[in-house]
Amino acid sequence: MRRIAKFAAGTALATLVAGAVHAQENSVEVLHWWTSGGEAAALNVLKENLEEQGIAWNDMPVAGGAGTNAMTVLRARVTSGDAPTAVQMLGFDIKEWADLGVVANLNDLAGEEGWAEVVPDALQEFSKYEGQWIAAPVNVHSTNWLWINGEAFDAHGGEEPQNLEELYAMLDAFKEQGLVPLAHGGQPWQDATLWENVVLSVGGIDFYRDAVINLDEEALSSDTMREVFDNMTRLAGYFDENFSGRDWNLASAMVIEGDAGAQQMGDWAKGEFLRADMAPGEDFVCMRFPGTQGDVLFNSDQFVMFEVGEASRDAQLAMASAVMDPGFQVAFNTVKGSVPARTDIEDTEFDACGKKGMAELAEAAENDALAGSLAHGHAQPSSVQEAFFDVITQHLNGQLSTDEALERLPQAIAAAQ
Repeated sequence: MRRIAKFAAGTALATLVAGAVHAQENSVEVLHWWTSGGEAAALNVLKENLEEQGIAWNDMPVAGGAGTNAMTVLRARVTSGDAPTAVQMLGFDIKEWADLGVVANLNDLAGEEGWAEVVPDALQEFSKYEGQWIAAPVNVHSTNWLWINGEAFDAHGGEEPQNLEELYAMLDAFKEQGLVPLAHGGQPWQDATLWENVVLSVGGIDFYRDAVINLDEEALSSDTMREVFDNMTRLAGYFDENFSGRDWNLASAMVIEGDAGAQQMGDWAKGEFLRADMAPGEDFVCMRFPGTQGDVLFNSDQFVMFEVGEASRDAQLAMASAVMDPGFQVAFNTVKGSVPARTDIEDTEFDACGKKGMAELAEAAENDALAGSLAHGHAQPSSVQEAFFDVITQHLNGQLSTDEALERLPQAIAAAQ
């Protein structure tokens, strides 16, 4: 995502306290990027929960998948001493903001409510900073999903592709049906989401960890990585010519409306299908990206609480508690498409895709097949992530050959560290 400019924590805290006098008691100001229909509907569950407690919700939406634009706005707000009450945030962004000393301490609330006993360790890695709870995790998303139009799928024969070659056969069939085979939005984070799926499909979880998490130079320039980039070139041949710059939810709409056969996207896409009154297993198919069955790449949306002074403290704590409430976790995630951040929740109220997601997440965690998503900030800090993004997007758009990408990728990563 973005490299956050470091500034003196003491100065920042002073300006934050000064700005806190503007805070309204019994209200929260929430900065987020959940602006699509399904996302907004999910967030409304939390808003209504707080309003029932007499806490006003001041909405601050900033459009832009993966939060790139939201973090730019946040930087300006914090620098000016006017931080929001809570901010939707992902992975390493949380660590970077915590390092600035501008986030609130939630330890007392977390201790009272037993968060440590129900939040997976992989999430606590980002919910806590130096032993201090600073964020309330809303969900667990996984990025290695494929979404398929039900009618197109049935016309192809109704068999889920198990590997990349079978995927290409299905995409060829969609093309013959007169559809855009693979709906894609040409934005760096979307390009990287597809790329990390291909890395996992081609190389498996161990190769993913070597290349993406451990940044092993040999893995980054290996024959396996060559195969990854070659497959990205092949997949790009199934996009329509207008893919560049398209928002992810518009790509989902192409599948929903029957203009495209499939979309590779994280499980938040399910919210768009549900909002369109489509039934999983009938109107659309949800499956792991071919070749990644048994593995899960995850990210987790969390609400990071910022230091805003005593005037908003009670409302802030009420919001954190509401996020962690089991009832909210069910209500939110059944709408959003993700699975709960708490491990003590039954899957009874979840649809077929939700049940599959919960079961596969548990299986992957048990089998050590769970790894953080690069595209969504859970594998590398922003500077290294951006180095990946640059090479991936340039290659996908034909600005770099595979040979050039294999040479450039380890160089860009080394320069970013």
